[in-house]
Amino acid sequence: MSSCEQLLALRGSKGIKICKSPPLNGEDVSFPKVENPTCRDMSFTLDGKLMSWCTSQGTSVVESSNYQALFKVDDPRVSLIHFSSKGNYLSTWTPYSAKQNQQESCNLHIWDIASGKCIKSFIQKKQIGWNPQWSDDEFLCARNVNNEVHFFEKANFDTISKKIFLQKVAYFSLAPGNPPYHLACFVPGVKGQPSFVRLFKYPDFEGPNSIIAQKSFFKAERTDFYWNKTGKDCIFLTSVDVDKSGASYYGELNLYYASVKGDTAKLTLGKDGPVYSVKWNPSSTEFCVVYGYMPAKATIYNLKCEPVFDFGAGPRNEVAYSPLGDRLSLSGFGNLNGWIEVWDLKMKKQISKFQAQDSTLIEWSYDGEFILTATTSPRLRIGNGYRVWHYTSSLQQEIFLDANDELYDIRWVPVPEGKFKAKPTKLTPVPGIQSASPQISKEVYRPPGAQGKQASFKLHDEEDSKTSTNDPSGGMSKNKKKNLARKAKKENEKSVTNDERLDVSDKNESTNAIQFTGDPEKDKKIKSLMKKLEQIEKLKKDQAAGKKLELNQLEKIKKVGELEDELEKLRLG
Repeated sequence: MSSCEQLLALRGSKGIKICKSPPLNGEDVSFPKVENPTCRDMSFTLDGKLMSWCTSQGTSVVESSNYQALFKVDDPRVSLIHFSSKGNYLSTWTPYSAKQNQQESCNLHIWDIASGKCIKSFIQKKQIGWNPQWSDDEFLCARNVNNEVHFFEKANFDTISKKIFLQKVAYFSLAPGNPPYHLACFVPGVKGQPSFVRLFKYPDFEGPNSIIAQKSFFKAERTDFYWNKTGKDCIFLTSVDVDKSGASYYGELNLYYASVKGDTAKLTLGKDGPVYSVKWNPSSTEFCVVYGYMPAKATIYNLKCEPVFDFGAGPRNEVAYSPLGDRLSLSGFGNLNGWIEVWDLKMKKQISKFQAQDSTLIEWSYDGEFILTATTSPRLRIGNGYRVWHYTSSLQQEIFLDANDELYDIRWVPVPEGKFKAKPTKLTPVPGIQSASPQISKEVYRPPGAQGKQASFKLHDEEDSKTSTNDPSGGMSKNKKKNLARKAKKENEKSVTNDERLDVSDKNESTNAIQFTGDPEKDKKIKSLMKKLEQIEKLKKDQAAGKKLELNQLEKIKKVGELEDELEKLRLG
């Protein structure tokens, strides 16, 4: 690999291959392409020097520079693999199974890369949280065992160096960074007691002064931890699957902050609704949250949990920082239309906005110049492939797989930290290529009764993207706000009245059309079809307003053409 070359690793239904990224194209022919449909997982060390993958033929470990084989694990059942922090050890996991009247067998193995030998085996029944957590220097390795946390030092797995005894540790997270070592533990509440997160410093886990920070709360069944790179500050997202108030489809989610200095806080978000995405800036001094009912807001907070910049609202549900921390992307995937905004964080200015429709994944290149978007399975099983964009919105590569092929995983091959330096931001698009994929129509959906009339609303009615926490009112006086609100209310009432008239007119027309056939059986079928079409019209309105639809509702919308053809045949027949 040259000093400026960046590579992409693809795992799909035909196996694994390595491809070149812009400004180069094509496959990396030096990689011995793995043509095996049973590739279950692939992994790289953090510096990208080693690569591993597992298939029904076993697990292979190679050097990334020349793809020379280091060793192979001859176990066709391995499903998941993971390297330790410095790449000296490889963990492999196979699905747990215990046959009746037989002794339980180990399914988690830790291998020494240098010798190729298994140095320890464990029983690990659950797939969630299966891989051991290592400190950055590999001095510590930790596992959650029967609601306890076990620690091992210097890869000596014969002796448990330390344990954490709490009532039930459901989740834990070992902080990155240099010693001293810190970790966070989540204990769910039982019998009406609150849940709590506690921060500890290894190996001091006992006594009244061992807890360096604690935050307790109700309505939490699980939590996700987000540490900054220094391992000094942690954001944790608590959640329950069901919001008893019925206000949120996503259940109930809350964000909290804790630091190794003992500071704790609950984040106060500027809009009600779910939390979609949380990411730390690689600088470790700030983090960004995407939250709220659509159109969602995005806000940057400092280490005091104070909002320092607000991106306004828009159709987005994910945030991603460039690895150098100088740029940020806000994107909207899933039921949203795939719009991506790119911002320069020094200038606090939007650089570009472009659309990557049907994407399920986004990832910045390590030099901060390119953005990878991909359509992967099983999220979407058709149209699998990937695109590489320059951050100024120019499309550089577009690769689609054959119709029957599926892409399971794609990622940038890691590079050693510090390899790339930040470059001045370009504000004008660089040369690119034209996409072969048709673009989604940007027109607002209009129901049949309102076609030909001026729209009374805007799709994804976005708040002013220029609004910042320094000027939350947008420079508007209170009287002006009241006048605008009063005017908007009158317009809304007028619009509702017109819509009701149109609905009555449409219903009268459809009723007259049904009466024309005179055949009771046909009239019954027509009524049923008309009811289904009315339901689809309502779903389309909800979708146009940014509401999240279920998969069965999306399938109904796709069948509108068939229903209309059937209705027309009944009327003509």
